[in-house]
Amino acid sequence: MADTYDVIVIGSGPGGYVAAIRAAQLGMKVACVDKRESPGGTCLNIGCIPSKALLQSSEKFEETNHALAAHGIKVGKVEFDLPTMMSRKDKVVSDNTKGVEFLFRKNKVTFVKGTATFKSKDTLAIAGLDGKASEIKASKAIIIATGSDIMSLPGLAIDEKTIVSSTGALSLASVPKHLVVVGGGYIGLEMGSVWRRLGSQVTVVEFLDRITPTMDQEVGKALQQSLVKQGFTFRLGTKVTGAKKTKDGISLTLEAAAGGKAEELACDVVLVSVGRRPFTDNLGLEAVGITLEKGRIPVDANYATSVPGIYAIGDVIAGPMLAHKASEEGEVLAELLAGQRPQVDYDAIPAVIYTHPEVGSVGKTEEELKAAKVEYRVGKFPFSANGRARANNDIEGFVKIIADKATDRVLGVHIIGADAGTMIAEATLGMEFGATAEDIARTCHAHPTLNEAVKEAALAVAGHPIHI
Repeated sequence: MADTYDVIVIGSGPGGYVAAIRAAQLGMKVACVDKRESPGGTCLNIGCIPSKALLQSSEKFEETNHALAAHGIKVGKVEFDLPTMMSRKDKVVSDNTKGVEFLFRKNKVTFVKGTATFKSKDTLAIAGLDGKASEIKASKAIIIATGSDIMSLPGLAIDEKTIVSSTGALSLASVPKHLVVVGGGYIGLEMGSVWRRLGSQVTVVEFLDRITPTMDQEVGKALQQSLVKQGFTFRLGTKVTGAKKTKDGISLTLEAAAGGKAEELACDVVLVSVGRRPFTDNLGLEAVGITLEKGRIPVDANYATSVPGIYAIGDVIAGPMLAHKASEEGEVLAELLAGQRPQVDYDAIPAVIYTHPEVGSVGKTEEELKAAKVEYRVGKFPFSANGRARANNDIEGFVKIIADKATDRVLGVHIIGADAGTMIAEATLGMEFGATAEDIARTCHAHPTLNEAVKEAALAVAGHPIHI
């Protein structure tokens, strides 16, 4: 006889484990199923967390080599130990996944290790990692939170050795002499930064005519210029049409995106980073009558699918594929199932690129507002005029605030600079509460801090920044 729970969550990533824990806190009997041995999904195991660990390690190496002398700190020959760096990354991952396991135990969430397939709308067949088959049943809800998977390109067969995905790029055994990143999005730029700092020549090949196409264009251009100064090479408006292995590595065939004469580009490692796709493989959705739309699971405003009792959140539904977006949806859905009435403000979902400089953004871009024919005003402030940035010798970038011309309500904030990912939280909170640019401008900011640049950009919306 199948074990019965109030709620079963399929997937233990940032959406799934948050939904499971919150539902348990609200008094429900909960099970969370995952095909991995450890919880945390892509984010904790092979995504956000390990990549940030390597970004920090590589940034420390870069700083030691190139920035400490300006502070009067003299060092001798600096070397790095890649196996130790990787070991630290693995420990960071392990500590985080063990933390989720602890939270499951603390909140009495049953963690089921195996692959779940719908047998009916309230019953899942589980192929356990231990080889045993079982069934579990939900009396209230089954939540699909299976996340996303890497996308591949025709002619670039990923082997995780010389042609790698983001997963393979986190565990290379040696530093590539020449790394080619196919795709100019967040993940490729972050992993390219790691290996560039450790000594790789990095070339980014992007089909479109600019990197990070969903970002505010002015910020995207500034990021590209910064990365070029750091040693990146960009091949924009270019497509990869094939790859062949050579005795020295890989030979890629490139063409202009609009078509043209082919050329060869030699490298020793290729990182395929062209986006992610919703992961719904082998769930058995067709057996319960759920039909995908453009690869995603259609849901209503309360995350309910077309089948009563089955819900979906995170990367498998519409919206940006961001861990924190999935977490917000998981928490809100659990509370909806408990009879509460929360909601997610999708206009206040921040996004961050963890390069150096970092990029943080929330809300609308100028391009989106122009397309929607919304009248707006812009205020900008450079970090070169910020006292703390100068003290830190990190003056690259700026804060850009876009506000409605008639109401002054903040519509979007875009930051490029050190700690932009932290500073964007202030802007996100402001937008969540419907702040105007004047609200931010009249908020007292501690001195000296980088966040003062946010205040100054808000002042600039009205045309009167004080410190420039």
